[in-house]
Amino acid sequence: MIKTMEQLIEKARQQKTMKLAVAAAQDAEVLKAVDEALGLGIAEPVLVGDEEKINEIATGLGIDAGKFRIIDKPDFEEAAREAVSLVSSGKADFVMKGILGTADLLKAVLDKEIGLRGKNLLSHVMVYQVPAYHKMLILTDGGMNIAPDVEQKKQIIENALEVSRSLGCEDAKVAVLTAVEKVNPKMQATMDAQALKEMHFDGAIVDGPLSFDLAISREAAEHKGINSPVAGEADILLVPVIEVGNGIGKCMTYFGNARSAGIVMGATAPIVLVSRADTHEAKLNSIALGSVIAGSR
Repeated sequence: MIKTMEQLIEKARQQKTMKLAVAAAQDAEVLKAVDEALGLGIAEPVLVGDEEKINEIATGLGIDAGKFRIIDKPDFEEAAREAVSLVSSGKADFVMKGILGTADLLKAVLDKEIGLRGKNLLSHVMVYQVPAYHKMLILTDGGMNIAPDVEQKKQIIENALEVSRSLGCEDAKVAVLTAVEKVNPKMQATMDAQALKEMHFDGAIVDGPLSFDLAISREAAEHKGINSPVAGEADILLVPVIEVGNGIGKCMTYFGNARSAGIVMGATAPIVLVSRADTHEAKLNSIALGSVIAGSR
């Protein structure tokens, strides 16, 4: 089971090199990440975007743009469609968002003609290496789905389980997070948690409602008298609404010194979707994650 970002990158290096289509690649942090990914052998990037700007930025960074295939598409919408088309036509294995907005990329992903529509809801999955926790921790969904209902939460869990399996976790423990650990008809999140607990998920133990402390701390569970196979051992944290996921994720990054990788699941190929403010290291980790998921498919 993968427990560090170094192990994730090493797994990506050991498998067949996946081809990555980057939409609107004219960004310094993106170019640094794809250059390192190419150098490490974890992905073979195709850069789609404003070729003149890509070359200019690469030169400023001391990167040889000549080693990349570049497709000149200065317009963001055209760049997104071209990058997604490369994947849907089998010429690339996964896609990455560059400097363009998320909506621009997702519009192309969901296009009926050239898109990557899958059977499940699209959901954002973050993987964190937190110094204070003993293994990788998956958090979902703090990036896409605002207030999912119970059926949507089921699909979000299924998407996260594919990520956990790609990390070598075959029996993932899923904590359905709420503010309290008891079912309360006045709190829909607890009702959803109970329903999800009663559903069947292949290769997973789902428990809830569980508060955050119970999910990640065995001691907290013992103090509260909670007996749960997930308590203190959660692999996946399912949040009730987007604000909870967004807040927990940012706290882990800025207060917990966590290292992270982000991906969108539910499409026919992984979508590397990270913040434009993320460092090239976070982008590199996300490329490695996308590569490993694409390789496992």
